[in-house]
Amino acid sequence: MKTTTRLRQIYSKGLLVAPGAFDGLSAKLIEQAGFAAVYSSGGAIARSAGVPDLGLMDLSENIARIAQITEAVTVPVIADADTGYGNALNAHRTARMLERAGVAGFHMEDQALPKKCGHFEGKKLVSTREFVGKIKAVRDALHDDDFVVVARTDAIGVEGFDAALERAHAYAEAGADVLFVEAPESEEQIERIACELPLPKLINMFYGGKTPLVPLKRLEELGYAICIIPSDLQRTVIRAMQDTLEVLKRDGNAGAIQDRMAGFTERDDVVDMADYSELDRKYGG
Repeated sequence: MKTTTRLRQIYSKGLLVAPGAFDGLSAKLIEQAGFAAVYSSGGAIARSAGVPDLGLMDLSENIARIAQITEAVTVPVIADADTGYGNALNAHRTARMLERAGVAGFHMEDQALPKKCGHFEGKKLVSTREFVGKIKAVRDALHDDDFVVVARTDAIGVEGFDAALERAHAYAEAGADVLFVEAPESEEQIERIACELPLPKLINMFYGGKTPLVPLKRLEELGYAICIIPSDLQRTVIRAMQDTLEVLKRDGNAGAIQDRMAGFTERDDVVDMADYSELDRKYGG
């Protein structure tokens, strides 16, 4: 079954939780932990390249990383397409490149360039009309009818909550499959989004943002289809690396924290070393 079809089937049966990956290794760990999908986080990919989530990564840089992620896993991958990387023509090309990269769906947002993380201040939006055109361009660009197009609006922090709902309605009419109203600021707003908008809904849920943490059971009761958790895995990795570097600087080795490290062979098991060794034997290596 195509990953696009699988993605639709999974979220139609209940809430799909997709943690954020930023490379092939993190994607593999997400799949091995039992999650049914991987979210390819644009912000996490940017930070892994050493830059902030301010739209500094270009399309080719992101496509290269996203292709690594889709290659590493068998579960559907939902990608972050930022603004589509320009106007409607750019969005058209972005959609085709993401489809070729193997993702099952992506979200695209109505911010103006340069874009920012949805939980940052100072965002600017394109007009509703312009973004409707982008959605139509994306829809026309895709070859797979099951490909999932998620329309994201960042209007809450710019134009207000009611304007965000109005935009989401327009994006639904333009051909989106899933609606994503970014950065709701209260449980009341989360409930209104679920109740007042058509189509399946996606919500961004992570510790420390503008959106209050809501239990997954409650989100599912409200009818949300997808919950992405973009950066929590990366934030944990940052702290683990910082702690390890302190020990290495102090001791010259990691013996003091060996109980917190993956084993020497375990690190290779994660990336399917045994399978590659078998292929090497099969082909006479």
